[in-house]
Amino acid sequence: MTMEEEEEKLLSSIAASEPPQNGEAAARTTDSDSGSDDDAAAATQGASSAGVEYHISEEQKAARERQERAMQQLLMKRRASALAVPTNDNAVRTRLRRLGEPMTLFGEREMERRDRLRSILAKLDSAQLETLMKAHDEDEASAAGAQGPDDSDFDQEIQYPFFTEATRPRALRDARVQIAHYSIPRAALRLQRARRKEEDPDEDMDAEINWALEQASNLKLDCSEIGDDRPLSGCSFSQDGKLLAACALSPVAKLWSMPQVTKVATLKGHTERLTDVAFSPVQNHLLATASADRTARLWNSEGAHLMTFGGHLDRLARIAFHPSGKYLGTTSFDKTWRLWDVETGEELLLQEGHSRSVYAIDFHLDGSLVATAGLDALARVWDLRSGRSILTLEGHVKKVLALSFSPNGYYLATGGEDNTCRIWDLRKKKSIYIIPAHSNLISQVKFEPQEGYFLVTGSYDMTAKIWSARDFKPVKTLSGHESKVTSLDVSGDGHHIASVSHDRTIKLWSSGTNEKDQEMDVD
Repeated sequence: MTMEEEEEKLLSSIAASEPPQNGEAAARTTDSDSGSDDDAAAATQGASSAGVEYHISEEQKAARERQERAMQQLLMKRRASALAVPTNDNAVRTRLRRLGEPMTLFGEREMERRDRLRSILAKLDSAQLETLMKAHDEDEASAAGAQGPDDSDFDQEIQYPFFTEATRPRALRDARVQIAHYSIPRAALRLQRARRKEEDPDEDMDAEINWALEQASNLKLDCSEIGDDRPLSGCSFSQDGKLLAACALSPVAKLWSMPQVTKVATLKGHTERLTDVAFSPVQNHLLATASADRTARLWNSEGAHLMTFGGHLDRLARIAFHPSGKYLGTTSFDKTWRLWDVETGEELLLQEGHSRSVYAIDFHLDGSLVATAGLDALARVWDLRSGRSILTLEGHVKKVLALSFSPNGYYLATGGEDNTCRIWDLRKKKSIYIIPAHSNLISQVKFEPQEGYFLVTGSYDMTAKIWSARDFKPVKTLSGHESKVTSLDVSGDGHHIASVSHDRTIKLWSSGTNEKDQEMDVD
């Protein structure tokens, strides 16, 4: 909840808690406000001479006390938001120690510590706050005088880094180098292919897009299967499209063969409900699951548990594989996202940056970038080769719950609780289109994985919708679920869409492409 929303809520509670007045008292108040002090004194003298006494009931006293408490709370929040709190964690610890407060609490992270310091400072009066700031400035001046002018900046930079330090810096450095070697050739091939398509007179882009949209418009419900006893929460196609993994609000995930939707394996090992599942983009027999037990696990297609990724401090939300298949990204309600080495199980990167829980994650097709979205209504784009946050996407007014990179390399789609899907152009660094997609929150967005000719969105309004990536107009509405659509995925060839819902069913939507069209597509 933003500061403005909290203020509106408090003001509404204040208005609701005002004690009721009768018409005579309200009229007298209005007259006394508009009139002079002499008129008010005369009115008071007349009331006393007439023998009229006014009594405040216990209910009105309680309402007035609630009003005063709410007003104090509102003023405290406004003052806290206006206070300047250092971003340096060591400086925050120093101020907490000076105030006689614990420097850290069990399980407390840097951002939570800053919030605690801000709330403590907001309760101080002006004199105490001024004394504290003066003492802190004197300490900084004395520390700066004790050091040389040239060495102070260098030592301070080492002592107070403005980044999250890696637990294994050598492994992270090697991973960044490998990602750079992987992504640069892929980006060059993508650009070369795009130029060839533009320059080749035989290439008809409009015809290709029209054909893909026609196939999407012909999607029909091909199969519906009960996926679990509990509401389903995630699904993912294997690279070849022959397997579908689905998870539910239970500790068990299941594998299904396509297109018959027949169960082939069960993945057991988590202790809490599952939140997401994802297949490796390079290996058809490797997949990962995320759970509320704060861990992610790696499995093979036979249901054998291979590895556990543990380290998050709160439940996990979504997971995604790097296009190389060597790394796994996880998001969590502990306000961080992390990068893991799939081969060794090591945590390579713990990244902060969101002020609230991090929910969605997706990797760029080249492998150079990763995008994360959270409950702070922001999406961020990170450069995996340098670790920098290179772009902050602001525009959603509520939580962002889903995002997807387009295969064209420069479109990013985000969807959230404000019922809209935004299309961002990474070249222009701004939103170029807003799709009022659904009547309820958007739980998942996916670009068609081959060329990105269409976009699929799933929503809690019990539908999934297909949109043209050329002009973002609606192409098809997939209706059939009886409850919230929580996740969906598009097969590699774009001919199948799987959706899962709280109605516990897996629904497979197929385009019914005939064999001749498939042969032409292969050629």
